[in-house]
Amino acid sequence: MKFSKPYSLKELSAWLNREFLGDTQQVITGLNELHRVEEGDITFVDHPKYFERVLNSHATTIIINSKEVQCPEGKALIFSDDPFSDFNKIILEHRPVLSFTEMVSKKAEIGKGTIIQPGAFIGDFVKIGENCIIQPNVTIYPYTEIGNNVVIHSGSVIGADACYFQKKDGQYRKFNTCGKVVIDDDVEVGACCTIDAGVTSETKIGAGTKFDNHVQVGHDTVIGKNCLIGCHCSIAGVSDIEDNVVLWAKVAVNKDITLKSGVVLLATSGTDKSLEAGTYFGIPAAPVTKAWREKAALRMLPDLLQKMNLIDKK
Repeated sequence: MKFSKPYSLKELSAWLNREFLGDTQQVITGLNELHRVEEGDITFVDHPKYFERVLNSHATTIIINSKEVQCPEGKALIFSDDPFSDFNKIILEHRPVLSFTEMVSKKAEIGKGTIIQPGAFIGDFVKIGENCIIQPNVTIYPYTEIGNNVVIHSGSVIGADACYFQKKDGQYRKFNTCGKVVIDDDVEVGACCTIDAGVTSETKIGAGTKFDNHVQVGHDTVIGKNCLIGCHCSIAGVSDIEDNVVLWAKVAVNKDITLKSGVVLLATSGTDKSLEAGTYFGIPAAPVTKAWREKAALRMLPDLLQKMNLIDKK
């Protein structure tokens, strides 16, 4: 997320009431969590396991709970006993919870020829292009951006909060969402689909991609152009699905992986690893010919065991 105006390191540290190390005039232009951090961003880290990775990321400023680390050249540190809470404090300052009194916000931008059916909710700062169809009981959260010729079917929810929590002292703390969903032109989203907002950045659906019903897309996932996503697919957060990928029904895709252009995952498959172009099946997904040979061999196993038992008896 980019700030409406940049801050100096001195200004933001004073607002947080925290000590800092670095050039007082260093400019902070936005914030992001580690997966999507960019130059000019502030991010946070509160576990030694991730110190080196975050300190060497593109982030310009890091909120950290240790004064023992060495500050990389060109970066700045803000010292905090609870970086997670301070980061959330910045988020809520720039993205407070909004209250609504109407189904279609007057602050939304809706293009020529777009049809909003009764019962649909359109939040503040939503942008919808031309000739779209938003069917009844669709919910579109604030800041969502939708291109031209997009169809969203009944019951779908676009831009809900990311499922992102930190466990501390036996309880879960919510990481406040300040990202958004971006849907490009000519996309069709089936009924009862859910596309979560990026936690600090974007969840994106590429032009020409089509969803069946009951599809879940997690935060910060990027789906490319002309993909086909079958019913009941579940795609975890921060995954990259490139162009022309096909996921048939009930496919599960784990977080932080990439499906290269041309991947086809057959129905009921699941993967927790990145895949190159090709057709895959099974859990974990394997090249389809290998997976079918394995299943054929498995079906032979009872007969083989029976023969082995007969041999043992003889």
